[in-house]
Amino acid sequence: MQFIPKTVPENQSQIIPVKESPPPEVVTFDVGGMKCAGCAASVERQLMQHSGVISACVNLAVEVATIECQPGAVDAEALAKKLTDNGFPSQSRLGENQREAEAAAIERRRQEIRQQINQLSIALILIILSGLGHILGTKAPILSNIWFHWGLATLALLLPGRPIIVDGCRSLWRNAPNMNTLVALGAVTAYTASNAALLFPRMGWECFFDEPVMLLGFILLGKTLEQQARRRAASALQALIALQPATARLVDFKLPILDLDSQELPANSTSAVYNPQYIEIPADRVRVGEWLQVLPGEKFPVDGEVCEGKTTVDESMLTGESMPVLKQPGDTVAAGTINKSGAVVMRATRTGQETTVAQMVALVQAAQTRKAPIQHLADTVAGYFVYGVMAISALTFLFWYFAGTHIWPSVLLGHNMGHGASGMGHGALGMGNQLSITDYQSPLLLSLKLAIAVLVIACPCALGLATPTAILVGSGIGAERGLLIRGGDVLERVHQLDTVVFDKTGTLTTGNLTLTDYLPIFQNSELDLNSDINVGNKQDICSTISTISTIDSKLLQIAAAVERGACHPIAAAILRESQQQGLPLLPADDFYTEPGFGVSALVEGQRVFAGNAEWMNQQGVAVAAELLESCQGKTAVYVASGGVLLGVIGLKDTLRPDAKAAVDRLRGMGLRVIMLTGDTASAALVVAQQLGLAAADVLAEVRPEGKARAIASLQAQGCKVAVVGDGINDAPALAQADVGIGLHCGTDVAVETAQIVLMRNALIDVVESIDLGRATFNKIRQNLFWAFAYNTLGIPIAAGLLLPATGILLSPAAAGAFMAFSSVSVVTNSLLLRRKFRG
Repeated sequence: MQFIPKTVPENQSQIIPVKESPPPEVVTFDVGGMKCAGCAASVERQLMQHSGVISACVNLAVEVATIECQPGAVDAEALAKKLTDNGFPSQSRLGENQREAEAAAIERRRQEIRQQINQLSIALILIILSGLGHILGTKAPILSNIWFHWGLATLALLLPGRPIIVDGCRSLWRNAPNMNTLVALGAVTAYTASNAALLFPRMGWECFFDEPVMLLGFILLGKTLEQQARRRAASALQALIALQPATARLVDFKLPILDLDSQELPANSTSAVYNPQYIEIPADRVRVGEWLQVLPGEKFPVDGEVCEGKTTVDESMLTGESMPVLKQPGDTVAAGTINKSGAVVMRATRTGQETTVAQMVALVQAAQTRKAPIQHLADTVAGYFVYGVMAISALTFLFWYFAGTHIWPSVLLGHNMGHGASGMGHGALGMGNQLSITDYQSPLLLSLKLAIAVLVIACPCALGLATPTAILVGSGIGAERGLLIRGGDVLERVHQLDTVVFDKTGTLTTGNLTLTDYLPIFQNSELDLNSDINVGNKQDICSTISTISTIDSKLLQIAAAVERGACHPIAAAILRESQQQGLPLLPADDFYTEPGFGVSALVEGQRVFAGNAEWMNQQGVAVAAELLESCQGKTAVYVASGGVLLGVIGLKDTLRPDAKAAVDRLRGMGLRVIMLTGDTASAALVVAQQLGLAAADVLAEVRPEGKARAIASLQAQGCKVAVVGDGINDAPALAQADVGIGLHCGTDVAVETAQIVLMRNALIDVVESIDLGRATFNKIRQNLFWAFAYNTLGIPIAAGLLLPATGILLSPAAAGAFMAFSSVSVVTNSLLLRRKFRG
């Protein structure tokens, strides 16, 4: 197969510019008191009205608000007080009080759940007593007495319903009506109408005291189930937060704390391993460079490096990998991981908010507050939803009272009312001591019932929870598996992807290059290279490492001296080989790096260049065609000085073990896979053939700044592109891509430009992250569909759409049940996402 690397046009699409202005300040608030999407929209409006705020995002599911503001322009505490004064108790998460704020928020949610369970218990008792009155009838005169049911309804409003009614009225007064406003209007109106019927029997109205009892009971049941489901959805993040230990054991590094042969002593041992001189301090007070002791079964308090001892570490909560990892002196450990077998001493390298687990928590929390663009329609609707429902309710009352009952008079007949169709056991309470069915209803009472049903069937919560609960569950699953997705907007772009571009070195390959060949060519060099041995250009193949000559060693020494000033896998390989051969490093200074080409330095007073063939051409050094062919399929590093070619070194990289499987699975998902590399076409061909990639899917010899141009060119052709890279050299391409996927290196959380971070550093996780993104976005669409469907179908039915033709009338209690369980169904549907990703 003839391999022709594709060239990238210079100007096909505009590349994303790098912003030089200082980044905006991000402030996060814990916000209480939000009951539905209308509340979230109200909080967003209040935040945006504050001067200096650039953008605001409120997450109803986790009760968190995040703002971007101009640096120093916003007083977070004052803004939190403003929200609190407006009915949304808030607290800012600033620096040192973040841990306390998180603990307080968790405790507040627990208290809310306990309070809801208590209210629900009372409501269920009232519902049971009300139901027994209908079931037993004359067999239990007390339970069927109308005054008894009046008492049940009164208790329902004063006890479990009181917080709902108070919050609903306050929200209406603040011109920010919410779900509680609708429920309060419905329950109070039903109670008031029933009281009127009780006190003025001549009106012939029906008493329906059971309606507010059942309505409030079903609403509380739905809210309790919803809170429990939301708590389950957030469990992964809470587990991640719980990883951060509270204390650390500070030790004196001068003490002989550990005996390397005794790391598995029993916990009750009196050995110095378990009883050193130490001070226990809060983990967030540890400073970089301090020494800490960690015993078996304990969590590492900060990121660091093992200095003494040997152990195995459980890193499953960070990487998703269940097998413990062996750690010995020199190895890195991450905060929150569990020391399984041996006592060790570590040196702190990252503390506080800089640790891996803290950055993971920050990434997941940020992901849960970023919305998908698809949510914008729901947000727009939610902002006016309650007002619209109240208007529809009023129109429903006016229509049926002035027109509907006159057009279809049969709807006033009790036998055509279809109470049983509601499925809620809606019975009418008569005026005596017993319950009875009224055969005729007044137009006013029917219109009132329909208006109440419209109020309480509306589902603003379902709209508000549709996106954040799916993102909550999806990001939690990702965190458990070592896949960090930065937000809902990323999920939507993942769903649109059709092309995945991989960097080669360090991404598709291990990045651990090995030297395979030397070809020394020393002609007229001013450097002392044992020039009495003139190899010349007569060699047509590279000599292998197994036959190293003095000249070869000198060539390697010179190359290592130059590459010492570079940070690249090629430089690391050359330096490693030089060290393995015990060659002393030659003195060098005045280093210069040209990204994508090579490096140069002054060695023994002479300027030496090391890099690719193009770098040699730029320096006026001719490279013979035969020499170019001698190292086909390998990465070639040419070394030159004074316009003379000194030699060439050949290197080879190996594929990651899961590279072929990842590429095949991505293709199976209908995605085009492209390899992008700055390496030579011949070296790229070797890797492409191993992966089964065609020549058209390989972009070779692309400089770092040209990688972003290559991605822009693909985007100009209409492609939705994901770029997978190591997050350092590939930063411009990651920023340009629709979705940047960064491989986590060591204990570093991937670069800021990546939208998806793969903690396990495994290519197969690219497949998993795209699969998770697609599944989560599908859940968002399903939730939004159901949320809109509930309201689109429920409100007209509650308004009496089916009443003339079928006699079906939704009682206020039935409407309240539908409203409550709409939110539960949306959250439950999001939780079902876990079924797909079990194991």
